[in-house]
Amino acid sequence: QVQLVESGGGLVQVGGSLNVSCSASGTISDTILRWCRQAPGLMREYVASIIPTGLKSYAGFAEGRFTVSRDDAKNTGALQMRALEDWDTGVYYCNLLARDGSEEWGKGIQVTVST
Repeated sequence: QVQLVESGGGLVQVGGSLNVSCSASGTISDTILRWCRQAPGLMREYVASIIPTGLKSYAGFAEGRFTVSRDDAKNTGALQMRALEDWDTGVYYCNLLARDGSEEWGKGIQVTVST
């Protein structure tokens, strides 16, 4: 079982930038690395994903503002965020989805965008 630990995050003003990272205790190769977020009172939602070939996908609200990446040699992932809005506030989660459908979640990290 791979454990995921998010880092980065914190407080930023509207319009600012912030990066969150994900470190895995085991290999992330052959998995889809995803980022999801959950705002207070709302359901968890998909943000972005990247597959082993490097192909990336984004939710509409993330397109053009967020950049997802992965480093399989280091078993890490990252989400670079810019032009942040107050509605980007939430807990950001790293997720690994394996071929067999199993998945692992990190505990999440808080991102707060202040006006």
